[in-house]
Amino acid sequence: MNTKQTAPRDAGAQRPSPDWDARAPAVLQDQIRAYDDMRHRCPVAYSEYLNWSLFRHDDVMQALADPKTFSNAVSSYPSIPNGMDPPEHTAYRMLIESYFAPEAMARFEPVCRRIAADLVHELPSAGEVELMEQFAEDFALQIQCAFMGWPVALHEPLRRWTHRNRAATLAADRAAMAAVALEFDGYIRAQLDARRAAGGQAPDDVTRRLLGETLQGRTLSDAEIVSIVRNWTVGELSTISSCVGILTKYLAERPELQQRLRRQPELLPAAIDEILRIHAPLIANRRIATRDVEIGSRQLKAGERVTLIWASANRDETVFGDADEFRLDRDPADNLLYGAGIHVCPGAPLARLELKIVMEALLSQTERIGTVAGKAPVRASYPASGYASLPLRIERAAGPASQA
Repeated sequence: MNTKQTAPRDAGAQRPSPDWDARAPAVLQDQIRAYDDMRHRCPVAYSEYLNWSLFRHDDVMQALADPKTFSNAVSSYPSIPNGMDPPEHTAYRMLIESYFAPEAMARFEPVCRRIAADLVHELPSAGEVELMEQFAEDFALQIQCAFMGWPVALHEPLRRWTHRNRAATLAADRAAMAAVALEFDGYIRAQLDARRAAGGQAPDDVTRRLLGETLQGRTLSDAEIVSIVRNWTVGELSTISSCVGILTKYLAERPELQQRLRRQPELLPAAIDEILRIHAPLIANRRIATRDVEIGSRQLKAGERVTLIWASANRDETVFGDADEFRLDRDPADNLLYGAGIHVCPGAPLARLELKIVMEALLSQTERIGTVAGKAPVRASYPASGYASLPLRIERAAGPASQA
């Protein structure tokens, strides 16, 4: 397996003067507003932490439409397929897309409904809940393990791993980040070994099916499978829980919209995408320039790193008008929630299914979701989005609560 890597800019070369501090307290305190300000003030900006950042929708789309110039091969380790460029990316992408095809989503839907309904049923019938810890994290863990076919025994180890990974990332502790990455790879390899040991008795799940995949006439190596599953799972555990928190808080602050979606659940898919456009669950992705290029009237050199700020591009007034206006009639093609171009998120069908079902369960099994007076949520810090803590008041509806 070859992974093309464009050399970063020579450390001895003169770097641009910083236009902003991406880790300033004011930025981390409210990332969405800080990025709005940068989009107006300096839409292509340099910082020591994020290198070049693109804040405008047009500039982000320029990078997405030109993967030859803005390469995805930014990682120091193999990252399949999102850390690759064509033609290597294309073969892996074709292999994994079947796992998110309509028939695969239809098979998984009953499992997803059961998990969501059971978790809502476990919430207090009335009173305050800490939504992230008591619901959103549990949903992300259980749903991803169910999708992969992993045992319940992995839920708590993965929860602890997620917390350690978040702490290492926030501290920018490279040694700790490497250690937690190695730990996670060990969880995946253990699941592969268990299915090999079970032979014909192994469950027919996603993990077992990956063991049987071939690429260009050969079986995938364990390293390739680990990379694929790492990309699926690490992002899922953090991003889905962030989405649940963002969506629930938005509706808690807007009781009329909350009631409308209870009456008209068919509006949920468009409403979810629009809420997550307003408040992005995924802040950014990285690229690296393969040649000297001009973008947004700034000159980037070959080898310089670029950060695509989804959380800003999806709020660009030139595309969306009032960025905070909730509208169900927007053109879905403008929404970069799942990216665009050849690297558009292959797992988008799964994420959309999970979020629709979990919000259906929350709304159908509750009468009211509201904020808690005197208790403000704690915002998550880059690279996470959403909330680290989210106190809400929930009143569950009377009647049956679980769907098989």
